[in-house]
Amino acid sequence: QVQLVESGGGLVQAGGSLRLSCAATGSIFRVNFMDWYRQAPGEQRELVATITSGGSTTYTDSVKGRFTISRDNAKNTVYLQMNSLKPEDTAVYYCNADISNYSGTPVNYWGQGTQVTVSS
Repeated sequence: QVQLVESGGGLVQAGGSLRLSCAATGSIFRVNFMDWYRQAPGEQRELVATITSGGSTTYTDSVKGRFTISRDNAKNTVYLQMNSLKPEDTAVYYCNADISNYSGTPVNYWGQGTQVTVSS
């Protein structure tokens, strides 16, 4: 069974940095696109960054220049390097990935979420 396991969240002061990791495990033929979302209390879940299997990236405007998404295809892992953190970045961050099994069927998966708290 495929799982996405997240790590790297925590408490940091404004201006600090965190690095989130999300590893896909299980029966995997191919990991296609991988994304990071976040959800603050009382807010809708927001797409933060995406990366395709070819390495093309996109970011929401509020994190451009501060966050970097990357992936290690050999490890089926996606990362989110977060620099110059602001209190408004406080949220639960969720990994998302589209994964094809050995029969060729793509399925979308979510990580369990990891809390990022930025103090002012």
